[in-house]
Amino acid sequence: MIYLTLAIEFFKIGLFSIGGGMATLPFLMDLTTRYDWFTASELTNMVAISESTPGPVGVNMATYAGYSAAGVPGAVVATLALTAPAIIIICIIAKFLENFNKNTTVKSVFYGIRPTVAALIGYAVFELLKIALITVSGGQIHLNYSGIILCAVTVAALQVKKIKAFHPVVMIAIGAGIGVLFKM
Repeated sequence: MIYLTLAIEFFKIGLFSIGGGMATLPFLMDLTTRYDWFTASELTNMVAISESTPGPVGVNMATYAGYSAAGVPGAVVATLALTAPAIIIICIIAKFLENFNKNTTVKSVFYGIRPTVAALIGYAVFELLKIALITVSGGQIHLNYSGIILCAVTVAALQVKKIKAFHPVVMIAIGAGIGVLFKM
């Protein structure tokens, strides 16, 4: 039964998370409230791992979430279910590509979707910052000062041209190292 639930949930996520992997975050956050597959805190780890591993972020997160819910078979089901809508839609579009390419209504619809995708990604960033920088326990709000400082230093450092020039793999390795140091 869990495999069917994973397939339905991730098919819906794949169907409505237009705009890429980060657009899946609001849907994944919703899953944390409805199922015990992973927690909101684990979602932040999921994002970090998905961002730093090769492959599409949304697919990586679906694989991670499916694995957390039901092991390797769950990972396969979640990944296939997430990608199925895109494959189906691409096959349909490919068949009628020439007509879609010239259709002003289709162009207008995709133009209108862009702000929605930006809002979904903005919401996801806001929620991730809340999870990473704020802890609520016993009705009290506690700020993660080391996380806030690390976030501020990282944003400031990324404004320096020489640091921006680092290869993304180097940046990921540095971030992973700092994360290990902060957790020790």
